[in-house]
Amino acid sequence: MNDKIKILPKVINNEYKGSKVAKQVFLVITILTVIRSLIHVFAPDGGAQSIATIPLDTYTQAGAASVVMIFSLWGLSQLLMGVVYAFVYLRYKSLIPAMYILLIAEYIMRIVIGMMKPIETVGTAPGGVGNWILVPLCIIMLALSLSKNKNEKEDNHV
Repeated sequence: MNDKIKILPKVINNEYKGSKVAKQVFLVITILTVIRSLIHVFAPDGGAQSIATIPLDTYTQAGAASVVMIFSLWGLSQLLMGVVYAFVYLRYKSLIPAMYILLIAEYIMRIVIGMMKPIETVGTAPGGVGNWILVPLCIIMLALSLSKNKNEKEDNHV
């Protein structure tokens, strides 16, 4: 039987063999994703001004409403990803390495798109800082999620 940990396992189940730290960090990212998404969906300004510091008062009323709508739609997308992450954490833990690949791709592309299409803000948005933290964190967690859990190695020798 092949016992290697894979990014896309042939059998998707709730058996996770990687590092416990990577599993717990994935849970924290999942919770933060859901919370952040709900703020974008339900905040009156979609979090555009109150969190991302985009000066909505400098836009026309229609322009500001468009930005708020876009933030709300972004929140919906984040919520759907958060639900997928929750399903993975609760029922399909063997996919945690694959989820780290998605997280790395998402946060790298946030940085790239932010550089290509910068927007005016009056402060530093938490996401702007978080992107730079999450990329290396998720790379480390991917590596840990692909390594065997030490306790499992010891249990196999007993």
